[in-house]
Amino acid sequence: MQIRTDLAMEASLHAASAGIRQKKCCFGKILKTEVTVETEEAARMLQKARGHYITFSMDHLYYADAAERIKLSHHLAHTLRMLLPKNGDILVAGLGNRRITADALGSKVLDHLLVTRHLQDKEGGMLYEGLRGVCALAPGVLGVTGMETAEVIRGIVQHVKPSAVIAIDALTARESGRICTTIQVTDTGIMPGSGVGNHRTGLNEKTLGVPVIAIGVPMVVYATVIARDALELMMKDVGISQQRLDGVMDELLGKTLHHPLGDMVVTPREVDAMVGKVARIIGDGINEAVQEALSPEELMELAHDCL
Repeated sequence: MQIRTDLAMEASLHAASAGIRQKKCCFGKILKTEVTVETEEAARMLQKARGHYITFSMDHLYYADAAERIKLSHHLAHTLRMLLPKNGDILVAGLGNRRITADALGSKVLDHLLVTRHLQDKEGGMLYEGLRGVCALAPGVLGVTGMETAEVIRGIVQHVKPSAVIAIDALTARESGRICTTIQVTDTGIMPGSGVGNHRTGLNEKTLGVPVIAIGVPMVVYATVIARDALELMMKDVGISQQRLDGVMDELLGKTLHHPLGDMVVTPREVDAMVGKVARIIGDGINEAVQEALSPEELMELAHDCL
């Protein structure tokens, strides 16, 4: 049975290929993992596009104090600065369905974003010294709007002509402990709907014509993952061999989970509060990365004045 995950760090955990490089470092409670997919062969094996995947993980992020969350947003900002063009407007796209809490991360991040493109004069210069133009949209989902997310964003890009797009969406993970504790940043773009296995047209430089930086946070895991882990522990206790274990578990899970109801996804009951906190971290990180000339105090003041 194939275990689904949108996280490159999980997909590459047991992969051995010359085309995959991994690097890890810690900043206090924050674990930073960099995965670089260098070859087409490695990309096919991981089912991930070639490029860089930077992941920040913090256990019990939901319970972390304000200082730790601010520290995480600083590291996120530093990573985004390295990936974004130095000049030009930035378009931030909050993907997902606002009506579904576990899929509302993108739209909630926009609530914390300092939007500034409307503060330009007629010549395109910023009315406030040091500001960079930022615009944002939450395009919704195909089932609500009748339009592909990629179609909506492509039209906005052609009109606004940003230097880059930042796309934010919910992901799925292999481990339930990664829900709202892990933030993945990649320069490969994103596939809207991937968090619930509903893949749509991709958002990347090829489809939009500008660099696309994707920020994703796991919000769900598949029920089959949790059930498989539980069965594996139980069957190992009774001494079933690994080879037989795999076959027995796949058969049991197929009969009890997949056939009657199809794929089910699971999310914590506190997901609304979790999403709110991680959305604030991402919003603050984007503000700091884009408005590089401003101090945190100036950003806070302008956010209150302009939002």
